[in-house]
Amino acid sequence: MTDKTIAVIGGGAIGGITAAYLSQAGYDVELVVKHQDKADQVINKGLHITGVRGEHDIKLKAVAEVEQLSGKKDIVMIVTKAYDMPDAARRVLPFLKEDAVVVSMQNGICVEALGEIVGAERSVGCVIGWGSTMLPDGTLHMTSEGDFVIGGQLPKNDVTWLKEVLDHMMETRISDNIIADLYSKMIVNSCITSLGVLSGLYLGQIMKFKRAREIFISIISEAVAVANAMKLHVEPYGGKLDYYSLIKGEGAMSDFRRHTMIRIIGFKYRRLKSSSLQSLQRGKPTEVDYYNGYIAKKGAELGVKTPVNARIVKMIKEIEAGNRTIDPNNFEDAGLEG
Repeated sequence: MTDKTIAVIGGGAIGGITAAYLSQAGYDVELVVKHQDKADQVINKGLHITGVRGEHDIKLKAVAEVEQLSGKKDIVMIVTKAYDMPDAARRVLPFLKEDAVVVSMQNGICVEALGEIVGAERSVGCVIGWGSTMLPDGTLHMTSEGDFVIGGQLPKNDVTWLKEVLDHMMETRISDNIIADLYSKMIVNSCITSLGVLSGLYLGQIMKFKRAREIFISIISEAVAVANAMKLHVEPYGGKLDYYSLIKGEGAMSDFRRHTMIRIIGFKYRRLKSSSLQSLQRGKPTEVDYYNGYIAKKGAELGVKTPVNARIVKMIKEIEAGNRTIDPNNFEDAGLEG
């Protein structure tokens, strides 16, 4: 199986760590990073990786541009921001073997758009269930273990062999309905990531606000209503966060249960900082179109009202344009009352 040739497009924390460990397992891996000096560093000094698996410097092949890849690949993993995925997919087309697969490793649901470019028969969705971050000095820090969840866009796609490859890096599960698994994580991102952009706070700080928890619940309620219209049963996120149970019931006791559950999540991941907030602080746009924007778009197509998700998209676009300040007071916006 290690005769498979692999390209990983994106040298951030997830892409870099995945490429490094697959290379260490004996695979022929090329990592595409954005700059030549970074590529030279990966080749000559290696990626510096720290965290739950210890400290390593792992050298591997790297190039600065997709067009510099050496030959055709069996597997291409696109580990870019969601809005950069289509361009990467188009550029990698000449480097795909006839039976190659292309894996979408973005947050949000991008596998459908990927299929339109590379062909649905070779597009694979992937949920990343482990944590990492890039430190200011470029170190790739692995914050937690977890899993990959993969699935082909077409039911007939056999991704068993891809699982065998990814198992060398992280335990991998094959999903019967990858859209449902991706949707499950997208709901979490629509809550945590977007509320972090609006407020500028860590998750633990956000969840202390009753108003923020109410918005959290509204986002989930709208997302579940859209999923129902899509005839999509959303799996519990991480096998634990059951959205249907969370929003079930009315009255004071049900509200107390919901708020308690959300506060527990907030405490457990209290030091979590929104990835989209970090993007904004680096001068990059957010991925809100692929989170709350996906829910609002699907809702509009299916006749399901999603006022809170639609309002969040508009507010974050205002922040990106410099017309709104990042501030916890954004939670009091009248449009977020649901």
